[in-house]
Amino acid sequence: MLKLEARPQPSGLMSWASPLLALALTVLIGIGLFVLLGKDPVRGLQLFFLEPIKDARAWAELSIKAVPLVLIALGLALCFRSNVWNIGAEGQFIVGALAAGWVAMQAGPDSSRWIVLPILLAGVLGGMAWAGITALLRDRFNANEILVSLMLVYVAELLLGYLVYGPWKDPMGFNFPQTVTFAAATKIPRLFDGLRANIGVLIALGAVVAAWLFMFRTYAGYQLQVGGLAPLAARYAGFSSRGALWTALLISGGVAGLAGALEAAGPLGQLTPHVPAGYGFAAIIVAFVGRLHPGGITLSAILMSMFFIGGELAQSRLGLPKSITGVFQGLLLFSLLACDTLIHYRLRWQRGARAAAAAGVTAQGSA
Repeated sequence: MLKLEARPQPSGLMSWASPLLALALTVLIGIGLFVLLGKDPVRGLQLFFLEPIKDARAWAELSIKAVPLVLIALGLALCFRSNVWNIGAEGQFIVGALAAGWVAMQAGPDSSRWIVLPILLAGVLGGMAWAGITALLRDRFNANEILVSLMLVYVAELLLGYLVYGPWKDPMGFNFPQTVTFAAATKIPRLFDGLRANIGVLIALGAVVAAWLFMFRTYAGYQLQVGGLAPLAARYAGFSSRGALWTALLISGGVAGLAGALEAAGPLGQLTPHVPAGYGFAAIIVAFVGRLHPGGITLSAILMSMFFIGGELAQSRLGLPKSITGVFQGLLLFSLLACDTLIHYRLRWQRGARAAAAAGVTAQGSA
């Protein structure tokens, strides 16, 4: 039988091979799921893994999903490396979209294209302010940041609903819960004519480089990581745990708010109750599948974006429920958790107790 045996030291190879094994397991389980649902598994896998990257237009749509995932996951990776568990990035995303939307609604038809910069800045400040609530409660009252940040997600959703159903509701919107459509000058500039990919792609790539430099090439990033790995050693070295808490949460909230601003002023063009798309929670999976490394997060975000788009295609073309996206995301996460066991343990074949005992008796007799 198979037995888990502790390794003398963690396996560096399995640390990087585990996400690939998890993806393979997700695909295999997905095939079984399609068969159980009476759908063609080849067609299902094609919708999830080939259709989202088949041409330039597909890549442009993929970027719309990937950009917020990359930005949010980068902030979460910084938090998690600092041992700060920010689970409320979805709320910071929503408040960033609200702050950016308010600035966008102040713009008139003659506004300059430079209005985009204040819009993005408002999104950053909104996300930082919302994350700052969690930092304040943790700092002053030692409140659990997991619970506080998570509960603030629902507060943000209620705030969004109040505004789009009430004060910000478009009076000419036929009673739909939505704001006015933002002026053309407030729209995030696109990279190519005819495609929806916008400058958010460049911002996300810049954020990946900046995150790598900050985490692995700056003293401040080193302080945060030491504080997360060894709090007592960090305290002995004179590193501020309060500073690490505030820095990690404010940066994480800021990039989540930036993602919300790019979403509101980009593909949405207005605020509706559908602003929360689940990016904040999906980014947690992205961060861990990407091993909390900016490069890995980029690849993981592309994969997760394929799941988002594949789920939408499976809904329209195969008649599957929209929740199939969450199923694949959950499969990937649980497969990763299972495969991560092999980092610290290895599988070893062990014969049954009776066979082992018989072999021992035979060896003694022959001696």
